[in-house]
Amino acid sequence: MSSLFDLSGKVAIVTGSSRGIGKAIAEGLAEQGAKVIISSRKQDACDEVAAEINARHGEGTAAAIVASISDKEALQELVYETRARFGRIDILVCNAASNPYYGPMAGITDDQFRKILDNNVLANHWLVQMVAPEMVERGNGAIIIVSSVGGLTSSTVIGAYNISKAADLQLVRNLAAEFGPSGVRVNAIAPGLVRTDFARALWENPEILKAVTRVAALKRIGEPRELAGAAVFLASDAASFVTGQTLVVDGGSTFGAGL
Repeated sequence: MSSLFDLSGKVAIVTGSSRGIGKAIAEGLAEQGAKVIISSRKQDACDEVAAEINARHGEGTAAAIVASISDKEALQELVYETRARFGRIDILVCNAASNPYYGPMAGITDDQFRKILDNNVLANHWLVQMVAPEMVERGNGAIIIVSSVGGLTSSTVIGAYNISKAADLQLVRNLAAEFGPSGVRVNAIAPGLVRTDFARALWENPEILKAVTRVAALKRIGEPRELAGAAVFLASDAASFVTGQTLVVDGGSTFGAGL
């Protein structure tokens, strides 16, 4: 069965991959043989992760290309440079996101709301527009958008973020319908609470941590490495008949096992 997950010869872009879930996904794809582009806003952080992967899996396995998801031209350059270095793009993982506001919806500014929607939804749309044509022409490709269980539930402190993540789930369904006839699959991963710097405000809050772990079947929050397998599955032939779906990876928290 291991051949089902083999990604040898594949090239993947993973945004927001200098740390956290994105880094874990990039490492997981590389372990299965893919060439990976490490991308985030900071060159030194990207270089460090690429060096770690190359040391583990061989020089040339990973390359670092800086790009801010808020900059359309930078994203286009990311795509151009990936093709220049590796010749193709088989897998796109839209993982990077932002959440500049923590609190009730009544207090969010227009600029903060727009930034969340631009970075978490529109930037994903841009990248897909840039990458999908070659996948469609080739008749094969995998696009993965990292959403959140927040897109399936509600929150009194990250409401706008949840709205953007719900939009990502619909983006996945629409794109899957459009690209399916061409053999290009589009899916989402919806992580629960994971111990990342991005989610620190949540898991460092004792009340939130207790509420999440109390209802979770596994009675704990996740670690970044535990998202890698979901991405490998969706990127590989193991998921060749899976598209338009959301794979929830949350330790059993959304179905309220602890109630």
